Amino acid sequence: MIHPTAVIAQGAQIAPDAQIGPFCHIGAESVIGAGARLEAHVVLEGPVTLEAGVRLFSFVKIGNGLAPVTLGRGTFVREFCQIATQNDTADAVTIGEENFIMAYVQLYPGVCLGANCILTNAVTMQEKSRCEERVIVGGLSTVAAGCTIGTGVMVGGASNLRYDVPPFCLVEGNPATVRGLNLIGMRRRFEDREDIESVRRCFRQLHKRFDPLAAAEMTEAVDNPQAKRFTGFIAAHRCA
Repeated sequence: MIHPTAVIAQGAQIAPDAQIGPFCHIGAESVIGAGARLEAHVVLEGPVTLEAGVRLFSFVKIGNGLAPVTLGRGTFVREFCQIATQNDTADAVTIGEENFIMAYVQLYPGVCLGANCILTNAVTMQEKSRCEERVIVGGLSTVAAGCTIGTGVMVGGASNLRYDVPPFCLVEGNPATVRGLNLIGMRRRFEDREDIESVRRCFRQLHKRFDPLAAAEMTEAVDNPQAKRFTGFIAAHRCA
């Protein structure tokens, strides 16, 4: 259903069962998938693709006319968010499946989110910053340009991330520093306790100084796949 007050540019591709609310503006390069739902005053500009089941709440604006933006299946974006609207660059934004993006979040061009991430109120992710899967970022936090947050990380509220964060860590502060492991998240995710213990052993050896060379040597020495993910990230990234 398309509300009669919505403005739909010629060329937009809209699934028959998509719902578009009052006063929306849908650009000509937009692709809106099956079951997508747009509340009032949503604006899509440029090459924006919404996969099946995406829901955009009121006053969301996506696109600057140049940057390709893709929102994965089942992603929710709450009120007043801005995605790839901040400048005139064409760096693509890719948001994976089943993400929950809360109100007033700003995602700059080049941002990439994996699946099952939660960005709470007023988070800002600057150019080419990245979250792997199952990341939670607390409200009012800022992720600096080019930073990568590893899988399973939890970021405390009002944090300022300036460096990459290894998987499974708990980080907070201004500037943000690693406080420990996100053990609650790991217990919920991993059935095999050895996964948790292997990561803990590696963390104890590396956390005081995330040395890429030491991490690379450890990656070759450990057998557990989750520990390898942890040490391999440190070996390949610039961590605090």
